[in-house]
Amino acid sequence: MKKLIYISIAVMAAALCSCESNTYEDISDPFIINGTVTYTGYVKGIVDDKCVSCHNPGGDASSRPLQTYDQVKDAVLNHDLLTRIQLQSGEEDLMPKTGRMSQNRINVILQWNEDGLLE
Repeated sequence: MKKLIYISIAVMAAALCSCESNTYEDISDPFIINGTVTYTGYVKGIVDDKCVSCHNPGGDASSRPLQTYDQVKDAVLNHDLLTRIQLQSGEEDLMPKTGRMSQNRINVILQWNEDGLLE
């Protein structure tokens, strides 16, 4: 009987460890997508919340503003935005510098790219 209890505990512990880790932001920030992802409908809010504080004319990253559709689209197409937002915390080129966005937000931006970077 004790063996069965130990095996059950080991199986439950292994199951808990194998689950994908979610940050609080992932849980509280679902970003449910209904239909095609557009810049105005989904992406602009994420960029405004997570990027524009640095990526504006007066910010730390003023050389690469992300305030308009065209600027964000250019960053995706020509400046590795998709790669940089997918890096893990602690990696050198991670964006935003303040810490990794929730996977939900990253997925919205990735889906926007897959859907054709529509305005």
